[in-house]
Amino acid sequence: MKNNIFFDLDGTLTDPGEGITNSVAYALEKFSISVSDKRELYPFIGPPLAESFMEIYGFTSDQAQLAIRYYREYYEPKGIFENRLYDGIDDMLKSLKAAGKTLILATSKPEEMAIRVLKKYGIFSYFDFICGASMDETRTEKADVIRYALSVSGASVPDSVMVGDRKYDMVGAHENGMQAVGVLFGYGSREELEAAGADHITASVSELKKYLTEI
Repeated sequence: MKNNIFFDLDGTLTDPGEGITNSVAYALEKFSISVSDKRELYPFIGPPLAESFMEIYGFTSDQAQLAIRYYREYYEPKGIFENRLYDGIDDMLKSLKAAGKTLILATSKPEEMAIRVLKKYGIFSYFDFICGASMDETRTEKADVIRYALSVSGASVPDSVMVGDRKYDMVGAHENGMQAVGVLFGYGSREELEAAGADHITASVSELKKYLTEI
C-alpha cells in the first residue's frame, strides 16, 4: 500500500496556464520581448522559473533573477488567481483522506504562494504537509523539493508515491527512490512522461482517483 501521496500543484491539481503565461509575458515585455501566442509559454509551467528563462530565452543567471522579480510583480497580486481547480480534484482528495492516505504537497511554486492557491480553491485542509520552493531560489529543483517534503513529513519512501504532470516530477521522484505517477490532463505529454520513466500514467482525474485508492 502507498499510504503517502505526494502531489505536484500546477498542472496536477489546478490549471494555472492563464496566470503563469500572463506573468511570464509581463516579465518578458520588460526585456522588450513580445509573445504573440501565450501557448508558446506553456513550457514555463512546471520547472523552476530561472531555469526556464535561461533555457528558453538564453537569459544569464542575473537576467533570470530580474525576470523572476518582474514575474512576481504580476503574479502575486493577480496571476496567482488566474487559475482553476481541475474537475473532480476536490472529490478525489476527499476520498483519499477518507481512505486514510496522508496527502503531501510537493511543488516548485514558492511555499507561501502554494498555500494561497490551496486556500483560494478550498483544498488546503486536505493536506497534512505543504512543501514548496523557497522564495530565495535556494530550493527550486523538484528533487530537492521532494527531498525536503520527505524530511518534513517523515514519510517512508517505500510507502510513498509522487503524482505530477511533467518530467520534472517523474525524475525528482526517482532521484529520491520514489515511484512516480504521471497525469495527462496537465501540461506534459505521454511521450514526455514515458521518456522520464513514469511508473504509471493516468488520463483523467477519475482514473487517478481509482488508481491512488487501490495502490
